[in-house]
Amino acid sequence: MKNFKASFLAVSLSAAFFMASCGQEDTQTGLSGNPGEQNFKREASAALADCTTPGWASQNGGTTGGGTAAETTVTTYAQLKAAIENTSVKVIRVSGTITITARLSFQDQTGKTIYGASGAKLVSTNQTADGSGIINIKRCSNIIIRNLIFEGPGAYDTDGWDNAILDDCRNVWIDHCEFRDGVDGNFDIKNKSDYITVSYTKFHYLKTPKAGGPGGTDDHRFSNLIGSSDGATADAGKLNVTFVRCWWAPGCRERMPRVRYGKIHILNSYFNSSVSNKCIAAGVQANILVERNVFENVKNPISLEAGLTAVTQTGNSFVNVTGNTSGSGTAFTPPYSISKLNVADVKSNVTANAGATLSGNVCTSL
Repeated sequence: MKNFKASFLAVSLSAAFFMASCGQEDTQTGLSGNPGEQNFKREASAALADCTTPGWASQNGGTTGGGTAAETTVTTYAQLKAAIENTSVKVIRVSGTITITARLSFQDQTGKTIYGASGAKLVSTNQTADGSGIINIKRCSNIIIRNLIFEGPGAYDTDGWDNAILDDCRNVWIDHCEFRDGVDGNFDIKNKSDYITVSYTKFHYLKTPKAGGPGGTDDHRFSNLIGSSDGATADAGKLNVTFVRCWWAPGCRERMPRVRYGKIHILNSYFNSSVSNKCIAAGVQANILVERNVFENVKNPISLEAGLTAVTQTGNSFVNVTGNTSGSGTAFTPPYSISKLNVADVKSNVTANAGATLSGNVCTSL
């Protein structure tokens, strides 16, 4: 089985390898097309992490993001917005806490990495239908997002936005991130998105859900939706997603994830939200392999909805759960190799490592 490989490309003198995670002398470079914006810190790239992508994102040519391109460090919303929208910026380093004053639009780009320095956080406080959400990623390919905390204002059923959305994207790797307290949800994947891997990522809710929303659900702590509706038939054959060593933590109510159409591999992940109604939900044409996960103190670990294709559960651990734990039919066989933990090691490994637990854009073993 493969491991994540911390292989680093030499782009400077050998001393640069030692300095990969340290700040080198900054040069001030203005970015065109954004008059009035502050200049960015453009850091000479020493040797950014060139990691081996696991799961579905390893297919279709693989996922490398911005590779070893020069970094742009951002510390304000204006800087982050301009860097995301500038196609010449290939690696963005987020430092500190940035308040999102208007949802970020990341569209029609390829080959880009956005990562957080230790403790980096993107925060939205807007619970309105139009103003909620942190980032919408649309028609992008070969994207890596790593080591970032996405924090919303709390769940509220107002038909608003998730903390993050992948819309019609290809080859995206979400690694060591944390999504919490999204308005409509934490992180959704929809509209023909494909070849997606989510690894060592934590989903949870810390804030009390707001009741009385026009959608009619008083507790909309619904974390992850794959496929937006039964009628989105263009999703058929797409939405292939790997969740590996992820943590659906306390506060999650439903959608861990809720699946339509895709071939979804859920491997070595941990579910322990005692407020759950249901965890994994298999809907129309859902084809799900549920492998070596730990379900603890949850309701309905596997919810078999109408129209599913197949769900295979194999090697899982169910501790103090109620509701269905069985699959239905035979799910797909993944076309990739991936390292698998023994189920006895899943809880300790995931709780120690899932979330924005890295020092920056670095590789860890899988």
